[in-house]
Amino acid sequence: MKEVNCENVEPKKSLNFIEQIVENDLREGLNDGRIQTRFPPEPNGYLHIGHAKAICMDFGIAEKYNGVCNLRFDDTNPVKEDVEYVDSIQEDIKWLGFQWNKLFYASDYFQQLHDLAIRFIKEGKAYVDEQSAEVIAQQKGTPTQAGVESPYRNRPIEENLQLFDQMTKGLIPDGKMVLRAKIDMGHSNMHFRDPIMYRIITTHPHHRTGTQWKVYPMYDFAHGQSDYFEGVTHSICTLEFEVHRPLYDWYLDQFVSENYRPKQREFNRLNLNYTVMSKRKMLQLVQEGLVAGWDDPRMPTICGLRRRGYTPESIRSFIDKIGYTKVEGTIDVSLLEHSIREDLKPKAARVCAIMDPIKLVITNYEENKKEILFSENNPEDETLGTREMLFGRELYIERADFMENASKDFFRLSPMGREVRLKSAYIVQATGCKKDENGTVVEVYCTYDPNTKSGTEGGNRKVKSTINWVEVDSAIDAEVRLYDRLFSVEDPSSSDEDFRDLLNPDSLKIVENCKVEAWLKDVKPLDHFQFLKIGYFTVDADSSEERLVFNRTVSLKDTWAKKV
Repeated sequence: MKEVNCENVEPKKSLNFIEQIVENDLREGLNDGRIQTRFPPEPNGYLHIGHAKAICMDFGIAEKYNGVCNLRFDDTNPVKEDVEYVDSIQEDIKWLGFQWNKLFYASDYFQQLHDLAIRFIKEGKAYVDEQSAEVIAQQKGTPTQAGVESPYRNRPIEENLQLFDQMTKGLIPDGKMVLRAKIDMGHSNMHFRDPIMYRIITTHPHHRTGTQWKVYPMYDFAHGQSDYFEGVTHSICTLEFEVHRPLYDWYLDQFVSENYRPKQREFNRLNLNYTVMSKRKMLQLVQEGLVAGWDDPRMPTICGLRRRGYTPESIRSFIDKIGYTKVEGTIDVSLLEHSIREDLKPKAARVCAIMDPIKLVITNYEENKKEILFSENNPEDETLGTREMLFGRELYIERADFMENASKDFFRLSPMGREVRLKSAYIVQATGCKKDENGTVVEVYCTYDPNTKSGTEGGNRKVKSTINWVEVDSAIDAEVRLYDRLFSVEDPSSSDEDFRDLLNPDSLKIVENCKVEAWLKDVKPLDHFQFLKIGYFTVDADSSEERLVFNRTVSLKDTWAKKV
């Protein structure tokens, strides 16, 4: 038996229960001290943040205990699978910072699984049933009432072999026959009541095997056996598979005689409020045009979170914070938002962006004069340096930063004798404004004190407020997409209403006339910035040379920090 020294493992924090299981197995020398996990997505949709939790677990266990983690696509249902999903899943895993040891598919084992099914038939442990899926479901009974045996349950082995051969050759129409395991129709675990092992699918070619196969294994039959063929030691699943574990073990018991066998263990899945995690519901949102695609920044998909501006570090930090338990619950989305703020705060450049621009004219500043000022990119990291900001007589400021008849507690621009500092520039004082025929202010006038330039001795003079600005001639037009929570209720899945009727009508607001600094002219998609006093933003792939597009990742206000 191989000796394994677990004392060399120095966890950053107390072990979660899966890690405790692994360490106990290592101490006992199970599987010769070998650790092998797998991440087994079905290629029938895009990964979401719940999958990110499983990814962190599967790859994290292998990494921590010097094992290997493989990526295996459980591609047993050609009706719903697509190469598009295979490619996106691989991209998302790599983006999160993980790399699999080997790439496998359940379809790699189709012949082995088929051979095993024939063995089951020969041993009297499986039979062909000609009843419809609806009838089979009805005959399963209830948790408190035994099921009804199929009239085909005790047909001769030779007849089962002949029928299964006809199914395999495509001689039987879809839905006319299935192969079922012969276990116990009175078992307290409903999954033991003669589960279906194979069904016929001839109408959809498989994304890898084409039309080679006419019968396909069910997930419960393919999963554990694929784990075994592959050499998996710890098959880690979410809690909904806990009731499947006895069946997982039963299938293995029928043909595994050696010491090695995979062990299935379960942890709580990730539920996030104000969203849905169901692939079916997300597919509906996409297909019905209720969102702009799988990568819509309001979606909980990994590609959607990436497009919104979330970083791999922030997602992994979030997963680390919530941990792994055996108790289901719902996580507050504000913790996820807290994690991205925590990640971006020390490293995102802070820039001026004017969302609702109004022109500010400095009447005592020389006409046609321009000067270059410098502003720090991030006060928390001096190594990020400074950037140039062009300054001139005419600037854009936020409309909300001026009030003609201001109250005493308004400390921004107002023709009431109050002074404010223009960010990284001068102290100014409002003198008046210009209005259009509707009485709307269209220009604000002020004077500046040339002796108060930031970075000079006079620049240290304190005033009660600092406002952001962008010089008019150098300003870049930008579209800003303000994303909020997709649903208006915390738990749309538990509501009696159709989940589509619970969508938040304000989950996307578009600002078309934003003005940003010229320094942003060479940005590229997924670059991160903090728009001063507004929030964190990322550059969207819809950006072009003619027009920049920014997505709001998260606002500056951190509601989670207040809760804790």
